[in-house]
Amino acid sequence: MTTFDPIELKRMRWRSRRGLLELDLVLEKFLAGPFGRLAPAEFEAYRRLLDLADTDFLDIVSGKADLEDPEEMAIVVILRSL
Repeated sequence: MTTFDPIELKRMRWRSRRGLLELDLVLEKFLAGPFGRLAPAEFEAYRRLLDLADTDFLDIVSGKADLEDPEEMAIVVILRSL
């Protein structure tokens, strides 16, 4: 497991709080489990996903849309499994 800066981890957890309950529920499960085991490249892919608008992010997590970036899609696959 890679160790990340504790301040950056707190920032990422805060950014994971979204405006849509459905998305929040999935991200809470992700933060409680797989998030702590991310490799640096996966961490960066998740950071990029957090730049998406809430509605776009929810569409992707719910399977209504996909992304072209394979690293981001790897995180989406994890999110969809939760």
